[in-house]
Amino acid sequence: MRSDGPSVLAPLKGVAPATDRLASSACELLARYESVAQARRFTRATLAGWDLAELFDNVALVTSELVTNALRHGVGTGTGPHPNAAQTSTTAPVRLSLAHWASRVVCSVRDPSDRGPVPTTPDFAAESGRGLHLVESCSGAWGWHPLPGSGKVVWALFPIPAHTAD
Repeated sequence: MRSDGPSVLAPLKGVAPATDRLASSACELLARYESVAQARRFTRATLAGWDLAELFDNVALVTSELVTNALRHGVGTGTGPHPNAAQTSTTAPVRLSLAHWASRVVCSVRDPSDRGPVPTTPDFAAESGRGLHLVESCSGAWGWHPLPGSGKVVWALFPIPAHTAD
């Protein structure tokens, strides 16, 4: 899913009203590839705290892909340092957020680049380039939108199976 602006959030309207949100949690990630493992640990702990550990496999896979893309394509093109560079700023360039509604979990990753993700036809023999295909396959919906000033947020929505919803 691509965005020219806030219209990308249309799939979230009516399915995740602000009054229905039960919890949210966020962490700042430094411009290092080790941050992908930190994002997975954060996701595991957050979902376990919400008694939604059964969502971990899909949410963690998508989280890993979104954080990797933010570090690979978003940080180097925005105001943040390259992922292999030493961290010189006290501001982490990537922010991972998880929000829990009664029937959904939303994972969102913010980075400093204004350029949106570009889905391509996956080459399953290649070593990379399948990330957005995995995001689409493992989530109920995904999209992105630019942030005022600079940067963007890429998000993915995960329905909670009926037997675990509150």
